[in-house]
Amino acid sequence: MTEKMMTIREMCDTYEVTPRTLRFYEAKELLFPVREGQKRLFTKQCRARMALIQRGKRYGISLEDIRQLLDLYEQPDGAQRQLVRSVEVARDRLAELRRQQEELTQTIGALITEIAWGEDEMKRSTTQTAA
Repeated sequence: MTEKMMTIREMCDTYEVTPRTLRFYEAKELLFPVREGQKRLFTKQCRARMALIQRGKRYGISLEDIRQLLDLYEQPDGAQRQLVRSVEVARDRLAELRRQQEELTQTIGALITEIAWGEDEMKRSTTQTAA
């Protein structure tokens, strides 16, 4: 029984990426398509890796961290090691996002204050000009 291979066009359509993106992931050793002459064919494993790459990117995880996580799977006891490391990476990313959220909250507060000050100054200026 042979598994369905996907062409580069099918991968692009399925994962909404460009051929350049797929070639970049291949160069970064994230994907390993089978080659038939000039043709690249993507296996079920490539598709699973692509889904994980996209999930990692959505969470803001670096491609290098994603590559290391994907590589863990290939080692003995890899699935378990991959899971443990994935949780560690996710916790680190969550902590970073929470720090950024706090910084944004402070920046938003400061901007609200500045805008209110500016609007008050404009009202005073308009009132003084009219008088």
